[in-house]
Amino acid sequence: MASDSNKPKFLFFGTPNFAVLILDELEACGLLPDKVITSPDKPKGRHLTPPPAKVWAEKRGIPVLQPKSLKDFEISGDYDLFVLAAYGKIIPKRILELPKGGILNVHPSLLPLLRGPSPIQSAILSGAKETGVSIMLLDEEMDHGPVLDSEKLSIEDKPSYSELEKKLGKIGGKKLCEIIPKWVRGEIKAEAQDHSSATYCKKIEKQDGYIKPGIITGIETDREKHAEAERKVRALNPDPSTYTILNIRDKEMRIKITEAKTEDGKFVPVKVIPEGKKEMKWEDFLKGNLVK
Repeated sequence: MASDSNKPKFLFFGTPNFAVLILDELEACGLLPDKVITSPDKPKGRHLTPPPAKVWAEKRGIPVLQPKSLKDFEISGDYDLFVLAAYGKIIPKRILELPKGGILNVHPSLLPLLRGPSPIQSAILSGAKETGVSIMLLDEEMDHGPVLDSEKLSIEDKPSYSELEKKLGKIGGKKLCEIIPKWVRGEIKAEAQDHSSATYCKKIEKQDGYIKPGIITGIETDREKHAEAERKVRALNPDPSTYTILNIRDKEMRIKITEAKTEDGKFVPVKVIPEGKKEMKWEDFLKGNLVK
């Protein structure tokens, strides 16, 4: 199955920072994709912002393709496999069947747990003590295909989303470096998931970042709700972010909460961004504002 150069020939599908973390590890072990397929640039203000995977590829002179849809997208060439990490689009069956070795997907959970679009955030939100990375062979169903390998990671140290993403990306990339050469030589077998044990996570929306004012002011006394709010801050920053709406000088003010902790079972903001202002320490915000 391997190409004549003894290095597998593959395309990489991926879009956000998690994909870049995988690409960094592949580069470190000498496995560079022939092309990177990513999402189109997104409008930001008056300009278009390229996805992180595109920026990474262009710095290395690797060709980039950005189809709006894969419905009629044509891929030419003979490839040993494709690699996918957080691409963000459903892969049609005809593309699944193109490469000799199929498509290997890096999924940041211990499949069949947390299938779906938000496994990193959902692991933090649930208060799980461990999560991990799975390398699976993509099929037509969501995160359903057989698994080649996985690795557990303890998260009892309460990481933020960014911290956990970096750890899982590094693990996933290193796993691919080990697996890809063996996979194209036919030395690894994929094992079917236990579908009866599958759990699912949802797409995170902006409103999921809302924290009730009573948790901030101390009116809410349920300690579990305070713990949930702290997990929410760790899981949903920087995007879509967490926020509350407080009554300040008899006016409602929307306040982003970018960092928080729990003290004696109570939720305490650490850093906030008041509406129309820059990030500041919560204690500094309180000095000039009466919170109701």
